[in-house]
Amino acid sequence: MIRPKIFLTAAVILTISLISGCANDQQIQNERQRKTIADLESKLRVETLQADQVGRQLADANSECKVKTDSLEQTVAALEKDLDQKKALLGSVGKEGLYGAALPVELATKLDDFAKGSNGMVSFDSTRGVVKFHSDLLFDKGSDDVSAAGTNTIKSLCSILDSDEGKKYDVIIAGHTDDVPISRPETKAKHPTNWHLSADRAISVLSIMTKNNVAPDRLSIRGFGEYRPLEPNTGTKKGNEKNRRVEIYIVAKGV
Repeated sequence: MIRPKIFLTAAVILTISLISGCANDQQIQNERQRKTIADLESKLRVETLQADQVGRQLADANSECKVKTDSLEQTVAALEKDLDQKKALLGSVGKEGLYGAALPVELATKLDDFAKGSNGMVSFDSTRGVVKFHSDLLFDKGSDDVSAAGTNTIKSLCSILDSDEGKKYDVIIAGHTDDVPISRPETKAKHPTNWHLSADRAISVLSIMTKNNVAPDRLSIRGFGEYRPLEPNTGTKKGNEKNRRVEIYIVAKGV
């Protein structure tokens, strides 16, 4: 009768041991699961922070891109506006090109009266807005010194150019000569060619204008020498006096 009790006791102990072992295994497994969950949660937090950081960087990049895009759009708009203004300017000077657009009636009338009162020194083309000085009445032969009569006439022109109507325009002064080469040594030293002489004469007229209230930023000069004659410099008209002239072009601003 003792053996069955021993066997029962042993069975109970074994059962308790098995139950205890299972409990330990379950505890270990639960601990592993908790650690796994903790690791995953930690990684999730890190990746969430990284995602937030990338999101902010993307937002900053988009903002910077928009600023650059807006800036480029403004630049394009400014260029298009400038182009439209240039097109309008070209259209405003008429079919004659950059020089030679007809002037408003009030200004043209003043210039016409000025030319008629110049004792033949000046002519005015109202269709092209060109005031023409005859060089033989402005300068001595081979000289760029303006005569006293020429100076007074230029001053009278300046009063028109400085008027409310005149101030709306710029002025181009173009010098021309005949085809007779510069030969006198004293002249050649100062004006080596007809090109030099024509430009120097235009500068002399410009100098008088700047001293008589015509703003320098409205003025420019050109020297054509003998290469833009009004009439041929040939035959009996060699050195044609009509080609010796200074032309004043009254043009749209910015030309």
